Amino acid sequence: MTPLEDKATGCVAGAAVGDALGGATEGWTPEQIVERYGGRVEGIVPPFNEDWRNARPIAPYHKGDGHITDDTLMTHALIRVYEKVSGHLDAYAMAEHLVPELMSERRWIPELEAEALPLQRIFLAEKWIVARLHYAHVDPREAGVGNIVNCGAAMYVAPVGIVNAADPDAAYAEAADLAGAHQSSYGREAAAVMAAAVAEAMRPEATADSVVAACLRLAKDGTRAAIEAVCEAAAGLGHWDGSFEALRAGVRPFDTVADTYRDQGLGARRPSRVHSIEELPLALGFLVIAKGDYRETVLGGVNYGRDADSIASMGGAIAGALGGLASVPREWAERVATASRTDLVAPGIAIAGVARRVHTDDMARRRAHEAAFAGLVRR
Repeated sequence: MTPLEDKATGCVAGAAVGDALGGATEGWTPEQIVERYGGRVEGIVPPFNEDWRNARPIAPYHKGDGHITDDTLMTHALIRVYEKVSGHLDAYAMAEHLVPELMSERRWIPELEAEALPLQRIFLAEKWIVARLHYAHVDPREAGVGNIVNCGAAMYVAPVGIVNAADPDAAYAEAADLAGAHQSSYGREAAAVMAAAVAEAMRPEATADSVVAACLRLAKDGTRAAIEAVCEAAAGLGHWDGSFEALRAGVRPFDTVADTYRDQGLGARRPSRVHSIEELPLALGFLVIAKGDYRETVLGGVNYGRDADSIASMGGAIAGALGGLASVPREWAERVATASRTDLVAPGIAIAGVARRVHTDDMARRRAHEAAFAGLVRR
């Protein structure tokens, strides 16, 4: 592989593996996780609820056992959109290409143990995309307004960072435009910053510290404040085990979701300039504690609980981009691929190919612009 392909596959496979490991612990506290599994989770584990079909009727999904969740389904769908467009994406691409991906073709859904439309698995905040763009015909640039403000767009936006590899500013701008069709407020901001984090992690000399620095340079409002608070707390910690209280204390002032994760007040997930999603700051915090190590970044998110699949998936995407495919434990990747009946590597190869084509086109446009501008300033 070229370094581009290595980092892209590390990012995409790393996100999927983190997603699959975190699915089992999603929604629970660290104490509940320890009680259920007899200690900290160190790899792929069974579902938290043995009777997973009936334990939560609103979400009868087979989480755990190495099954990817909606985070990866959406990530792979976005990669297919990039393959079709073979260029940069905007909010209109969400309407023209992602909506058909969600509602037109049946695919294997591991958590349903059946072939189904992705639309039949994704969460309400992602169903919003289809309702607003396909049925309500809303201007794609404004369609995210009114949606639940959560990590929905940030959880699958890593491919934007790969396409804009080594250019966090461009990744931020493209993701902010694209995510406008899905999210608003700090949900949209988190998507832009997440894409920038991946773009920086794709740079050959990147480190965990340079990723955080890029995020802090670009992030706005509560998102920036939350990342700064969590990463400052993380900088003084040596391991994720024992870090949860300090990291939660760092993000708590910015998070609208209560400490009792499923018991939310009337202000939860509403637009705000002073708030932030929890998932991205925590993923960056675990990345800092682990100094970029993939395994420890992901295990921190898995054992933290709450929205563990998205925290571990985001952390896994960034750490996987930093370390390349070899940084993702092979035993985890192979078990997740087999259990989910999903190729975890091919999508990374595909998005690397898109990134190469897009970069070539960008360079041609840049040279044409430089020549035209030179004519404007020449006496």
